[in-house]
Amino acid sequence: MDLRSLLRRTAMQRPAVLAVALPGSTDIRLEVEAEVRRRGWPVADAPAAADLMVVCGSPESRDAEWLDDIERSMPEPAVRIVVEETGHAAHALEMARRDLTDRAATPREAEADDQQGAAAGEPGGRAPGEHQGHGDDQGHGAHHGSSPPPAPDDQGHPHHAMGHGHGGHAGHSGHEGHGNHHPDDHAPHMDHMEHEGHSGQMDHMGHDMHAMGAVAGLPMAERADDRDELRLDQLHVPVGPGLTDWPTGLVLRLTLQGDVVQDVEVDHLHVPPGHRLPFWDQPWLWAAQGEKVTRGSAVRRRCAAHLDSAGRLLAVVGWEDVAVRCRRLRDELLSGAPREEIGGDLRGVVRRVRRSRTLRWSIAGLGELSSSRAGAAGVTGPALAADGDAYDRLRRWLDEIECGLEVLDDERPLTPGELAGPRGRLDGAQPPSQALLDILPELLTGAEFACARIIVASLDPDIEELALTPASGAAHA
Repeated sequence: MDLRSLLRRTAMQRPAVLAVALPGSTDIRLEVEAEVRRRGWPVADAPAAADLMVVCGSPESRDAEWLDDIERSMPEPAVRIVVEETGHAAHALEMARRDLTDRAATPREAEADDQQGAAAGEPGGRAPGEHQGHGDDQGHGAHHGSSPPPAPDDQGHPHHAMGHGHGGHAGHSGHEGHGNHHPDDHAPHMDHMEHEGHSGQMDHMGHDMHAMGAVAGLPMAERADDRDELRLDQLHVPVGPGLTDWPTGLVLRLTLQGDVVQDVEVDHLHVPPGHRLPFWDQPWLWAAQGEKVTRGSAVRRRCAAHLDSAGRLLAVVGWEDVAVRCRRLRDELLSGAPREEIGGDLRGVVRRVRRSRTLRWSIAGLGELSSSRAGAAGVTGPALAADGDAYDRLRRWLDEIECGLEVLDDERPLTPGELAGPRGRLDGAQPPSQALLDILPELLTGAEFACARIIVASLDPDIEELALTPASGAAHA
């Protein structure tokens, strides 16, 4: 083994982990995060910095392309595993670590052998540029080798050239892949330019020249009027679903001019119907179904949910060490740690966050949402009570955590009528997170791109709650 191989194998003893959660897998995500923290492995904030991708939950066939796309952005030796059930995270991570150290020794040589095999026409050989599948040997991995697909959007669908309804171009795919050829070869293309469906195309030729094609999966900029009626480049940027410190399954399609968000489309990954109850809402929904649940256990779940949200928001603004403390306290609350054991540390974190003038200066004024507007939009819970901006919503979470700390050991039963989950009322016409998703475009439009993630994190919608529609009959009392 040469020195480079030895260094690679040593580095893979503590691989950087990128956890990608799917709707319905909150408990699995929490277990994976706790196990990664226990091992002291770094957490990657982007695929390019990751050695190991951990998919939390059971991916559907529709998820394959965007998951493959994330993995292709990872440097060698990249390994992807899937943890589908709780109780398997430790074993899956250990197997992945072993796989990474093995691959780290000879990644280039293995690829060269595969390419030689492909050139010789041997079965199983991979042509240059083909994607390599990964997985562990315990059934937790997902094999996914295939030739590179067209540049996908955030849902894994191939991007098509944008042309304001000129979809007929698709039938002229011969435009691409030409080598040196005679100009006359373009005659059919010129005929195509003249057909009546494209009359007036020259009027916006500049636009089409920008819009045709994509770079790194993103369509090229086009032109449009901004709020001041200035004609500026307009870029369409999908955000999510595979982001660190991002609400599970959320997808935003942003239209940007400069660094300003001009338009927002909200989408999300599919939530399987008939899915189990949302993890963060379980105590209240169990009580509504007649099960015995103590007030103390419900308060623990609420405090843990707010610590999870606060940790995500603090990580997005760059206060990583306090975000880690929030997540550790979250896990201790969920494990049933007594109030006397965690009370001091929890109060210390809350006090530190409250006293930070830098934090307040950083996020105050972002995503203003008055209580009157929130109420009209159907928003309930902390976002309604905060009656303000992202900083006010964070303070509301902290208030509820401090109040909850005093009743963690309350053994009185939760009554079926108490249906106020961490994000709002669970007995309304729609799930509380649906109202948060509906209000997102209003709060994001006009905001700077750098602030958009902070606004989203301050609302922290839970996609799992969308399964609680009256139509599904899921869990409304």
